[in-house]
Amino acid sequence: MNISLEGKVAVVTGAGRGIGQSIALALAQAGAGIACVSLTEKNAKETAERITAAGRKAKAYAVDVADGGAVETTALQIVADFGKVDILVNNAGTNKDGLIMRMPDGDWDAVLNVNLKGAFFWTKALCRHLIKQRSGKIINISSVIGLIGNAGQANYAASKAGLIGFTKSIAREFASRNIHCNAIAPGFIETDMTGSLNDEQKAAILKQVPLARFGKPENVSDLAVFLASSRADYITGQVLTVDGGMVM
Repeated sequence: MNISLEGKVAVVTGAGRGIGQSIALALAQAGAGIACVSLTEKNAKETAERITAAGRKAKAYAVDVADGGAVETTALQIVADFGKVDILVNNAGTNKDGLIMRMPDGDWDAVLNVNLKGAFFWTKALCRHLIKQRSGKIINISSVIGLIGNAGQANYAASKAGLIGFTKSIAREFASRNIHCNAIAPGFIETDMTGSLNDEQKAAILKQVPLARFGKPENVSDLAVFLASSRADYITGQVLTVDGGMVM
């Protein structure tokens, strides 16, 4: 299926590595201009440079998505730089795992602030622009952990489950303005996180996955491109899992 996003502009948070970088590259390959947002300028620039080297427009923006003021300022700058925004991918995320009985309050707040509040800040900052043009696609990257929970990840699970509720609410609020909002819930995808696991840990995880293998970032980014396109114009408020059958 050949999808074109020519003339579209996408903002991708957490675009400096992993799934976020894969989504930014895939959207660019489909023709979109990309605002690459990352906490670190180095990572944002690396992704932007890969996109511009391929002949597409991209700019790097270093911003902490948990800083509402910085997000609002950056969102205005992106609209000024690109002239518009059509697609918002809230992908930026973090984790600070630990059993709840020993979890510092700060670890709870840090994960909720990035994973959930960050999506709120970016959506709020860009929603008036999307409403004014009466079109837009918002894609929130949740997780299967937000659907099933996981011991030692109460903060992460809460943030990703919250993102699902946020997605459905935003989909209802913006539907009349032709703005679609959906969530993708990846399972275990080959990223820096899975690369740090030992063989025993990987084997234990794969026992939970019917397809018995990890997914690749491209499995998620291909779906993001579809959801960002006109092919998905009758899909909103949905949570699509990319998990090898883990939570079927």
